[in-house]
Amino acid sequence: MRILSALLLVIAAAGILPPASVLARKLDVEILRSVGALPPHITGQFEEPLGFQQVANGPYYVFDRRGHSVYTVDAERTTVRKLTEIGRDAGQILQPRGFDVAPDGGAFVVADAPRAQERIQFFGPAGLRTGGFFLPGNPNAGVGIGGMILNGVASLQHTGASLLISHPESGALFTEYSLRGTAQRSIGLPRATGFERERDLHIAMNAGLPLVDPTGGFYYVFMTGRPTFRKYDDKGTLIFERHIEGVELDGWLDRLPTAWPTRKVQDREVPYVTPTIRTAAVDPSGRLWVSLSVPYTYVYDQQGDKIRTLQFRAAGIISPTSLFFTRTGRLLVTPGCYEFAP
Repeated sequence: MRILSALLLVIAAAGILPPASVLARKLDVEILRSVGALPPHITGQFEEPLGFQQVANGPYYVFDRRGHSVYTVDAERTTVRKLTEIGRDAGQILQPRGFDVAPDGGAFVVADAPRAQERIQFFGPAGLRTGGFFLPGNPNAGVGIGGMILNGVASLQHTGASLLISHPESGALFTEYSLRGTAQRSIGLPRATGFERERDLHIAMNAGLPLVDPTGGFYYVFMTGRPTFRKYDDKGTLIFERHIEGVELDGWLDRLPTAWPTRKVQDREVPYVTPTIRTAAVDPSGRLWVSLSVPYTYVYDQQGDKIRTLQFRAAGIISPTSLFFTRTGRLLVTPGCYEFAP
């Protein structure tokens, strides 16, 4: 450290040291390097892995969005098997958006949108369909990057006994559904956005990720506009709200537009909003991990205070599209299907 400090003083004297704020930022960012990954001969079979999860001491599951498929990989990472096929029929998936593995076993859920109608399907560990339902209504404003939709059913989380789905068009931030498709309760009031007169854009600015805190309650991470998250208790009562801030985000937020492009959904044009938050997850200790649209991830403690700023690195810097904590404490990340020791 003394050598580093002396070197910085010499560089500063030469007038080539970056601004103090930039230097502080770089010194404060932790680098997490990959400690493992699925072998290349396996990941090479996936077109766009958007979910990478593992059953406790068991196989891995990979959600390949572009391949319209879910795969399983054995715990030894030697063999891979395709579990689902592309198609509109029951048991097939088309235009998939969301995926999650039940916390108590290898059963998994996939959300897709055949004929532009959002559908939820449940599968057993071997890929056999065990049930499903369609959500009422049609998809509203889209939040996404490229062709990847991140809101609506893409936000689903399997609690084991129910599903959580972001649903601000209902007048609440997210809805808890039974495994039979019945809306059991709605949690959270939408935030003020300044776009209340433009309903679709107001909804898009309230899109987010509902997340279960394994120590109790829920988080809701707003994905668009000025990034914010909220913590709710088990009954759905708001505990606190925090703004997501950092020098890594300043440039992005300064460039936030006030008008958004549109896309056609059936017979109408709806706004297509670029997210500020790409993905988020809660670790076993109840800490919230939030990955930004810029390649940084912030970690918040149970009181909502930021305690870490980090970057993921494997072959290069990774901008996570999904985060998953295993029972053994490892962190699985896509793209690339990498493993980290957080």
